[in-house]
Amino acid sequence: MIASGLGLGADAAAGAAAYGRSVAAAIRTEALAKYFGDVAALRPLDLEVGEGEVLGYLGPNGAGKTTTIRCLLGLIRASAGRAEIFGVDAQARPAEAHRRLAFVPGEANLWPGLTGGETLHLLGRIQGRIDGDYQAELIERFKLDPSKRVRAYSKGNRQKVLLIAALSSRADLLILDEPTTGLDPLMEQAFRDSVGEARRRGQAVFLSSHILSEVEALSDRVAILRAGELIEVGTLAQMRHLSALSVDATFDTTPPDLSRIPGVTAVEVEDKHVRCRVIGSVEPLLGVLAASGVHQLLSREPSLEELFLAHYGREPETRPPAVR
Repeated sequence: MIASGLGLGADAAAGAAAYGRSVAAAIRTEALAKYFGDVAALRPLDLEVGEGEVLGYLGPNGAGKTTTIRCLLGLIRASAGRAEIFGVDAQARPAEAHRRLAFVPGEANLWPGLTGGETLHLLGRIQGRIDGDYQAELIERFKLDPSKRVRAYSKGNRQKVLLIAALSSRADLLILDEPTTGLDPLMEQAFRDSVGEARRRGQAVFLSSHILSEVEALSDRVAILRAGELIEVGTLAQMRHLSALSVDATFDTTPPDLSRIPGVTAVEVEDKHVRCRVIGSVEPLLGVLAASGVHQLLSREPSLEELFLAHYGREPETRPPAVR
């Protein structure tokens, strides 16, 4: 469940150097694929996560996110391709790869007869390296009562145990699969603060989540998976071209006809107010607005949720045949 280390983004490089860590890819996959009979759970995947980087891994249920993680952890045998953790073949040498990572699943299956404190101690022994002072800080931050037995914990509190165990390991790589399942909004913020600390220390984070606001707040890059296929990967700034800019304009007089302007779609007119979407350059629209007595103008870039929904409104372009 948990394994070890310390862990580069821009300001993380200095932090990594301070802790004596080399600059290398935390995760690298090459044509990694998994087929169950004729079902392609994961199509050939080429992906890289750098040290100190937080990668948000998005996709609906059944997209292949958990299959990817299980291949990275060596829990299932890939049908094709290669997965590396800091240069170590995760399929051929999983135990060695696990020494530098910590994993948090979305479902916490723990020992019901142990207390939270005993569970953390046991997971720490398995892990091999635990920052005790930081663990005590995390227990306080997540408001966990370590004296209670696991059977008395709510789902959210069981999830806290896994998060505290993983984060206090100071692992080079955190692999998080729906990590905030069962947490209330205050604890979700505690989780975000903790991931931010890990990133500043130079640790890499592979974050699979359905909570789009969480991914948007934490991620350096986002990868979108659909039907087992990676359909987009990049920073949010790079991906915003995939969805239209929303524009609201209020005029002093009757609004002009914006429907004929290149790139302008979904025009809605209500009295002196116009709402529309723009794909591509906004310069043609701005020229018309400036000459038409616009009184108020509001524009908004698409959120991660809008980018995500834009992708899932169309079918993948390629569907390679399944390989057994």
